[in-house]
Amino acid sequence: MNPTMLLNAPVNSTLKSMTIPMLYSMMLLMSFNIVDTLYISMLGTESLAAFSFTFPVTFTLISLAIGMGIGVSAVVAKTLGEKNKERARQHASVSLGLSAILIYSLAIFGWLFHDPIFSAMGAKADNLTIIRLYMTPWLFGSLFIIMPMIGNSVMRASGDTKTPAKIMGIGAVLNGILDPIFIFGYGPVPAMGIEGAAIASILASVVSCIIVYYRVTYTFDMLGWGYSVAQIKESAQKVLSIALPAAASNMMTPISSSILTAMVASYGTEAVAAFGVGSRIESFAVIVVLALSMSLPPFISQNFGAGHYKRVKQAYYSSIRFVMLWQAAIYVVLFVFSSAIANAFADDEKVIEIIILYLMILPITHGFGGITILTNSSLNALHKPMVSVGLNIIRLFVLMLPLAYIGGYIDEINGLIIGVSLSGALTGIVAFIMMKINLKKLLGSCDERDDRLESEVGKA
Repeated sequence: MNPTMLLNAPVNSTLKSMTIPMLYSMMLLMSFNIVDTLYISMLGTESLAAFSFTFPVTFTLISLAIGMGIGVSAVVAKTLGEKNKERARQHASVSLGLSAILIYSLAIFGWLFHDPIFSAMGAKADNLTIIRLYMTPWLFGSLFIIMPMIGNSVMRASGDTKTPAKIMGIGAVLNGILDPIFIFGYGPVPAMGIEGAAIASILASVVSCIIVYYRVTYTFDMLGWGYSVAQIKESAQKVLSIALPAAASNMMTPISSSILTAMVASYGTEAVAAFGVGSRIESFAVIVVLALSMSLPPFISQNFGAGHYKRVKQAYYSSIRFVMLWQAAIYVVLFVFSSAIANAFADDEKVIEIIILYLMILPITHGFGGITILTNSSLNALHKPMVSVGLNIIRLFVLMLPLAYIGGYIDEINGLIIGVSLSGALTGIVAFIMMKINLKKLLGSCDERDDRLESEVGKA
């Protein structure tokens, strides 16, 4: 996509053209995440439960990568909107190096404190042995798994969502092909079980890394060398001022998920296994929202940098109207097919029962959850990361965890699921109000100025 289209082309059609490529690739990516879960479920309930325990930890590293991606996307897109390609290249280059250092440091920490972390989440000794089989290769290969996300953010900041979509799609296809080979064995490759799932992900990600490096360097010309200490410091400060709050905000999700997993674990291994399946299906159910949340920020940042404030407001409000309608339709589908989905992923009656309950209750509020996701991404794009942090604190620690605990106290696992669903609705309402206030603060005076100028021109 021509970057100038973000500043001049019709808002809705531009967002559509940016989101559709991301949607295709994320559908493929999420499909193979579902396939991962399906393959591992064939290893038994214990392996499925162990895999479910890994999600909060792996997502902590992914959250750091998402935060760094948000930071680089916001800064690079705004700089491009200001017509300064060289400084945009500088910001992108420093961000990639900085991301590698931060991500691998966190991965080593996770490896050193593996047992205490998972024990605190409620994992038993038998769980720890299986979890370690997956987490050890995953942590050491995490740089390959996560770095393509940062490179893709650079390309999206330039207005191109098609190339990142293709790269994500290639990685997903390779992962889907390699998964059964390494999990169950094929030819000279021995069966590795849950460890094989991690190795398959790493090998697929190595290919993605190579493609991303080539495209960012040679196609987009967004990777440079030889920057001075002052330039590195400048870029690091700009990016980290958004990336660290965004990363901290995103990391709240796996932290709260760890606490929620510990709550769920008190209801037995079957409950943990069911939640692991439900959370991955839920990720697939909000895939359109996630795709839109990746295409909306560069659009907002570039128009914000160029001073096109009415386009920013139009993009946000159009997106949330669409998301509410879309997620209502998705809920109907999940409600109708909840039993079939549950039976495809489990043969334990208790696990099936909880999955069905999960799919019939939690997706009711996915439209409100979509508002929260889009509001967070929009606030970061407007260089308001601390407001996004505040919203996530409200979402997770003021609403979700307390309501989940209260619900669990009243009606065990059934009540916990209802509590989490209710928190999603309340958070969406809070997010909409917060965004409306911030849009008025940031852009309201500029709109008044534009309206006054248009009025004067009309009179003339």
